[in-house]
Amino acid sequence: MRDTHGDLDKALADIVAIRMQIARDTAFRGLGTATLAATGGLALVVAGAQALLLDDPTARPILFFGLWIGAAVTACALIGFEAVRRSRQVHSGLADAMVFSAIEGFLPAGGAGLCLGLVFARFAPDQLWMLPGLWQVLVGLGLFASVRVLPRPVPLAGAWYLLAGLTVLALASETRHLSPWLMGLPFAVGQGLMALIIHRHSGHGDADADL
Repeated sequence: MRDTHGDLDKALADIVAIRMQIARDTAFRGLGTATLAATGGLALVVAGAQALLLDDPTARPILFFGLWIGAAVTACALIGFEAVRRSRQVHSGLADAMVFSAIEGFLPAGGAGLCLGLVFARFAPDQLWMLPGLWQVLVGLGLFASVRVLPRPVPLAGAWYLLAGLTVLALASETRHLSPWLMGLPFAVGQGLMALIIHRHSGHGDADADL
């Protein structure tokens, strides 16, 4: 009886492993064009609101980063919800494995960004001006790491985030001040570029499913 249970467990484990391997080798089509574009619009809204309401963002870093963290959480929730919904339509039985595979490549960059924020806030608060650029660099690296399951042109968006992050670091180093636009504009352009890539890759059939 024990041998039977052992064989069954091994067979189930093999099935799970096969499903995960198929998911890693299959292009993920769960991203929605409209949702990605909306997150870019959200970045512009937050940047515009901070530019109008925060006279000196550098003097109020908790509020500055708190709003951006809230925007990031909102964007991730929107993209995640849409990815799960679309995956169940497009990838059917592989939906959960496909979503996990898409997230898997991005997790190290996301975790590194969170840790950087905590370390800077605790040990180097006078260097917080570096975070926007570093976060953009990490987003670019996360996109490069996820390229195996995303459309082939996605490295273009990764390159944008990487170059934008380095440029933001260079520009911010001159004043060492926090700027809403140095955070908002790169993300707005990057998400817009991602939306364009997904739209061109998915075709009209998937674009309709985004509505």
